[in-house]
Amino acid sequence: MAYGVFTRMNKSVQFSFAALILGTSAMAQPVQVVALGDSLTAGYGLPDGQGFVPQLQAWLDDAGADVEIVNAGVSGDTTAGGLARLDWSLSDDTDAMIVALGGNDLLRGLPVASSRKNLDAILSRIAGDANLPVLLIGLEAPGNYGPDYQSDFNAMYPDLARKYGVLLERSFLSPLVAEVDLATARKRYLQADGIHPNREGVGLIVAAFGPRVVELAAQATAQN
Repeated sequence: MAYGVFTRMNKSVQFSFAALILGTSAMAQPVQVVALGDSLTAGYGLPDGQGFVPQLQAWLDDAGADVEIVNAGVSGDTTAGGLARLDWSLSDDTDAMIVALGGNDLLRGLPVASSRKNLDAILSRIAGDANLPVLLIGLEAPGNYGPDYQSDFNAMYPDLARKYGVLLERSFLSPLVAEVDLATARKRYLQADGIHPNREGVGLIVAAFGPRVVELAAQATAQN
């Protein structure tokens, strides 16, 4: 694990990391985390090994965490598409899930009420029926569709995270602007399409979210 990343973990995440290491030491199989998402999860536009899932897997391996990330990202998928394929994305081996959907709903300007309904159904199935820990990763809407749409969309993720008691990261892309302005982030960390992160951008996202995935896996270990 990179020393700088570890020192940025708060005490609760450090405890989760320790619990994960201790808890998985006697387990025959690693904690399996399924990442249900769209092109941001799938690694659109990047060579093999440079997308979100392989970089996250490498981060976890370097950290010594006994976690396997399964890539269930489909480019172009909406929240409706994620809901439609949820059952076959889950398996008996699934211990936890990352849910990162809504970007294509946003790009298409789909009604927020529909997106919320789909995400609610996904979380109800995973966190409710299957009783699996979840990390919900959202996005923040620009003002293109007006202030009401923006406000409703941005409230959707924290509202649902509270409802189901799941872990939350408000925006998949927020780590890209943590230390630089938006214009610089676009030039430095995004691909030519101005939407998808490049290899370096994905690295920043993984460094920011890796500790939360450790926390997620520790929750799964505690339930087993």
